[in-house]
Amino acid sequence: MHVTLVQVHVRPEHLEDFIAATEANHRASIQEPGNLRFDVLQSPEDATRFLLYEAYTDTDAARAHKDTPHYQAWRDAVADWMAEPRQGIPWRGLFPHGGAGA
Repeated sequence: MHVTLVQVHVRPEHLEDFIAATEANHRASIQEPGNLRFDVLQSPEDATRFLLYEAYTDTDAARAHKDTPHYQAWRDAVADWMAEPRQGIPWRGLFPHGGAGA
């Protein structure tokens, strides 16, 4: 299983727009064949900070996500709303399923 944790810091004036755009990306992403989870988390201490938990069956499925029209539309829409560049950190998921070769 391939997991990416994406840390996002949004400028306050774009908070609602970011949430709307991210919900649209979430709804389409969970329909992708290789998607296992696509959670959008908001910090309880700072409403402008988000964590996107993206889990895919493997690295190929995660890469394919970046080729989808919904991801590209999200990426382009939110680019100027960031307070700082977003950071995606890849992880290898072991449980609930996956493994060393996944």
